[in-house]
Amino acid sequence: MKDGSSKNEPQSTSVQRATVFVAIITMFATPFNVSAATIAIPSISAQFHSSMALIGWIFTGYMLSTVCLSVPAGRIADLTGRKRILLIGLLIFTLAAGACAFSWSVASMVGFRVLQGIGASMIFGTNTAILIDAFPPEKRGKVLGYAVAATYIGLSAGPVAGGLLNQYLGWHSIFIFTSLLGIAPFVLALKMLPGDAGSSRVAARDRSRFDILGNIFYVGTTLCVMFGLSAFSDIFFAKFLIPVGLGLGVLFVFHELKAKSPIIEIRLFSGNMNYTLSNLATLLNYGATFALSYFMSIFLQVILGYGSQTAGLILITQPLTMAVVSPWAGRLSDRVSPFKIATAGMAVCAAGLLSFAFISTSYSLVHILVNLLVIGIGFGFFSSPNTNAVMSCVTAKDYGVASSFLSTMRTTGHTTSMAVVTFIVTLRMGDAAFADVSPELLVSTLRTGFMVFTAFCVVGIALSMQRKTNQ
Repeated sequence: MKDGSSKNEPQSTSVQRATVFVAIITMFATPFNVSAATIAIPSISAQFHSSMALIGWIFTGYMLSTVCLSVPAGRIADLTGRKRILLIGLLIFTLAAGACAFSWSVASMVGFRVLQGIGASMIFGTNTAILIDAFPPEKRGKVLGYAVAATYIGLSAGPVAGGLLNQYLGWHSIFIFTSLLGIAPFVLALKMLPGDAGSSRVAARDRSRFDILGNIFYVGTTLCVMFGLSAFSDIFFAKFLIPVGLGLGVLFVFHELKAKSPIIEIRLFSGNMNYTLSNLATLLNYGATFALSYFMSIFLQVILGYGSQTAGLILITQPLTMAVVSPWAGRLSDRVSPFKIATAGMAVCAAGLLSFAFISTSYSLVHILVNLLVIGIGFGFFSSPNTNAVMSCVTAKDYGVASSFLSTMRTTGHTTSMAVVTFIVTLRMGDAAFADVSPELLVSTLRTGFMVFTAFCVVGIALSMQRKTNQ
């Protein structure tokens, strides 16, 4: 691999295998880290005698640092070398995960999680770019399918493995296991991945013009908007941060149009409608589906009376289906327009969400499993083809920024999805606990959410259909 090169020179089979392994493990570890740690919330709260609101910052801090820094990390990687940034990110992620296991307070754990998110942002900004740069265009969909499948396997394995580790070894073991996951890809990347010789092709004057002000505007924009959305219903001043963030976003766009070495090439959006629409489709589809497991966990446990372990096993249906479908869909996108496949996947997701919009207290388990299967199939057909579509819209020198911005769109979709949930639940149920409201009100609240998320998908389909398929 030669960073910054516009040519994708063939690499040896051993290097390609090492690259795939590094990508798969890192794409497994990051979602596993989130989903496994979620299971340990009650145990962490009990040990530190902390409120659930304070414990929530263990996850919010990680998410905010990741979404704010992924794009800057990708840009730095494009200018200075992707392998170098990946190694630094893996080191920070691994050490911070281990440090979380030895936290002495919630505040210390939040700090370590913020550091872990910084490491994750460097991983997100480089692993996809390194992966696709190691393979010719006709094989990218296939390897992207494997990488996306690893993400969903991580999401699936997290609740199950995290539950077992937490029950038998304590919550500390979850973070120790996550830390161990980072060792193998770090060693393999250090020894097997080609050096950053290609980064020497980046002129020194370009590096000296690193867009510091643009980075400040970007981080300020994402931090204000994401924090404002996350804390909209809990912290009074948070709602005012959203317009501040949007204002910074306007300044960011104007600045980037004039910057000599911008953090994001606005030309990628202004002159490349396929790229713009593909990123919007990512935002909307992840925004429509991320809160599904949250809603269904409530429904299965509160309404249908299943235990948490059984509910987790039921919910595995969706990510496992994604893991099975994604590699095949990725290979298909090498032969058929990835734009068409991704659009079809969004349509299938919309069908499953629409069916959930008619959920009731008499909803059968079979119906739930079928809907989860449908949404899993739809998302499997969307994710890797849409990633392939995004990366096909840019040249090799922009892979780092493009992949990190795509990760930012996914994370922004996640945050938006949960913000919608918080708003709807607060509007319909106020401050009442789920156990204190009637089943009818709870189910009605879930219906409202599913209708909103179905609308997200419909808008995403409409935008996705505007993409041209001749690229």
